[in-house]
Formats: sequence, structure tokens, C-alpha cells
Amino acid sequence: MSAKTSQSPPQPQRLLPRFRRLCIGVLGDVMLDRYVWGDATRLSPEAAVPVVSYVSQQDCAGGAGNVAMNLAALGARVVAFGAVGGETNSPSPGRAGKAKRFAPDEAGAALHACLRKAGIAVGGVLADPHRVTTMKTRIIARHQQIVRIDRERRDPLAPETQERLFRLLVAALNKLDGLVVSDYDKGLLGDEFTDRVLHAAHRLNVPVFVKPKSSRRRPYNGARAVVCNAKEAADYVGHALPDENAVIEAGRALLSHFGAAAVVITRGGQGMTIFEEVSPRHLHIPATSFEVTYARIGQPGIERGATGRQVFDVTGAGDTVLSVLALALAAGAPLPEAARLANAAAGVVVGKLGTAAVTPKELSAALQELHA
Repeated sequence: MSAKTSQSPPQPQRLLPRFRRLCIGVLGDVMLDRYVWGDATRLSPEAAVPVVSYVSQQDCAGGAGNVAMNLAALGARVVAFGAVGGETNSPSPGRAGKAKRFAPDEAGAALHACLRKAGIAVGGVLADPHRVTTMKTRIIARHQQIVRIDRERRDPLAPETQERLFRLLVAALNKLDGLVVSDYDKGLLGDEFTDRVLHAAHRLNVPVFVKPKSSRRRPYNGARAVVCNAKEAADYVGHALPDENAVIEAGRALLSHFGAAAVVITRGGQGMTIFEEVSPRHLHIPATSFEVTYARIGQPGIERGATGRQVFDVTGAGDTVLSVLALALAAGAPLPEAARLANAAAGVVVGKLGTAAVTPKELSAALQELHA
């Protein structure tokens, strides 16, 4: 091997600068992840539960919002589309013939602020007075989650809000290099609406990348890739996946079921398995075996020599895989290369506490370690 070749960056790493030239849309169930941090040193006299003394609070974009944050963290321009709760007593002044505009509720305003801070366009995240913003509040003491409180509604989006959202999305499609559809089954992505979106994107040759919800057994005809985890894949095919053969059979069945060009099944500590319509063979990518300590959370360096990864929090790891895969494919990478890059990104993000994104610096360092 020549000196020039040995000094060249790994092939996936050459994709990273291209991400800054991409504009990606994210359509899906945006939500707010709220972390309430405290100390717990005693039990309540009222019940056998810890008393948490409040220290601080942190808000993060979750659900499809976390996908958008991951894309933005890697340098892409991002346009978000979704719905939050609206305050019925705070309509914006409307002109004749124009629909009233409502202000987001408290959680929706906090979510808007998180997205805007990351440079994400939020004009397509609409406030709907018939909904509440999905919010997951986690109470954490001494790095242990005590309880999670969910506030949400799962009923379908109001028809007028859905139509307005669709018009905004279609108007933006010709400026997008890709569209990510992230379904958390909160009522936004009904079957008819999703079909209309896929058809519009296909007509304009915009690749679509999908994270489905296993409770919704629907096809995504024409999608460039569908990403699901092993549990979701098992739910789709109706049986457990106890061994490699079962995973392979499920992957092939899901290719046909989804009507997509590719299916990626993420498998936690077992890495991920990729299936392509154009290839009779599957590809398995093992998980990285790095250990990340608390002292290094958020830092580019990764400790070597570990026998396995110390996982702190898998919150949002699937969102990271979906985001990096979409960016790499939109940048022109073949699926195996895109999947390896996404796998490396997931290995970084599981070493972080809470909903998190991976930065180009962190991903670059992880790739260097993998190829060292």
C-alpha cells in the first residue's frame, strides 16, 4: 500500500464534507424530551419512593425532532414538518380568507426553541388547537431515571391542519435532497396522507427514508430505505427472530412488504443487517466494540481495548442511524458504505446520556479508530 493511500481518510469519512451541501426535510411526530435533574438522598414518608430535590431542567427535541437535530448536527440544512399543540386563546391576526394561526402551547414553544437553536426551519411545524404537544418528562437523580411521564394524544391530525401541512411540504420538495419520514404513531402519519407524501416525493425524484411504527403494518412503496429495529421487524412478520436465519427471512419478507428499495434492521449489540431489492445477498455489519466513559461523553476520543461497549442510554440511537443513513445515501454513497457510517454513528451516540446527536468531529474520530 502506498504512503498516499495509507494517509487517505477512510472512504465513509470522505462523505462528511458533502453533508453540508444537502437540504433534508423531516416529516413526522415531533415531540419534546424534558429532563428534570435532581438529587435523591431519602425516601418519602408517604410511600416507598425517593424524594427528588430539583436541581435543573433540560429540554431536547425528541421523536422526529431528534432526527432533525441529528441531521443538523452533521451540517445539513434541515426543514421540519409536523404538528404541536396550539393555544386556542392566542390566535394570530388573520387576513380575510386566511386560516387563523395559533401560537404553540408551552411544550410546543419549547420544542420550537430547541429546533431553531440548531438552525432548523420550523415553518412547517404547525400549531393545532385540537392537539397537545407530545412531551416525555424524565425525572433523573444520580444518573438514574426514576420515572417517565408522557403527555400526548394519538388521534388523527385535524383534516384542515393535515392539508395545510401537505401543501407546505409539497412546496418545499423541489428544494430537498431527501425526505425522512419518522412515525411514532401519534396520529400525524395516516395511511392516505403518507401515500400522498410518497407519491409527491416520487414524482419529484426526492428519495424518502422511513422509520415506521410496528403498530402500522403498511407499505411504503418507492421508499429508498426503511429502517426498523429487531423488535419492530419481529412484530411486522408476526414471530420472534431467535437466530440469524430468522433475521434473514424477516428482512427478505419486509422488502416485499414495504415495497422499498432497501430494508435495514438494527440489532443493538449485534450491529445491523441490510437487505437490498437489487441484491440476492444480505450484508451484516457488527456493532463497534468500544467503551465510552462518562469523562469522555461528548468528546471525540474513544477508549480502545475494551471487550464491549458500555452503553449508557440508547435513547435516540435509531434516530441517529436513520439520519446518517439518509445523509450518506443522499450524498451518493452506496448502501453498504452508508450503513457502515450509520453504524459508527450509533456507536458514538449510545455512549451519551439522554437524547443526543453525533457531531462530524465525533464521527470522524470514531471512523479513524475503526480503521486504525
